[in-house]
Amino acid sequence: MTQITSSSQRAITDAVPGLKFRFSIVAEVAPSVSLDETAAGELGFIPITGGTVAGDLEGSVIGSGGDWCLIKSAGTYRVEARYGIRTTEGAYVDVVNTGILTRPGEGAHTPGRGGEYFMTTPVFRTTHPALAWLTHSVFVGHAVAGDGATSIDVFEVIVPGHPA
Repeated sequence: MTQITSSSQRAITDAVPGLKFRFSIVAEVAPSVSLDETAAGELGFIPITGGTVAGDLEGSVIGSGGDWCLIKSAGTYRVEARYGIRTTEGAYVDVVNTGILTRPGEGAHTPGRGGEYFMTTPVFRTTHPALAWLTHSVFVGHAVAGDGATSIDVFEVIVPGHPA
């Protein structure tokens, strides 16, 4: 069994990752369509119809993706969105974004949280050399679902001492 010493604890604490805001995505959506209902929950599909991207990445959300949303219980949703972004320079970025949405007002039990919790882990794929930074880091998204659109602030996970 490995023992953690106070010096190794300090090293871990000194290396606690931080977050760097990179860009915002506003994905326009159409009404949800029910696909299936099983013991695991109700599966719905939310078409992504377009949108914008602003910040260190600039462009448009391509209107051909969607969000497969599994309603686990009252107020708890597992989301898996797949869509594309076309940058202002014409590069294509593929996005797979999974996450969890809880809405306590709908009966979800979220200890210590007073409001909606909507966090995601987007993964980006692109072959464009200037956008390679998207494929070399872990990102987290803080999302807000509204009428007709979902907004996601995307943050890069930064490790102290590691070049960004």
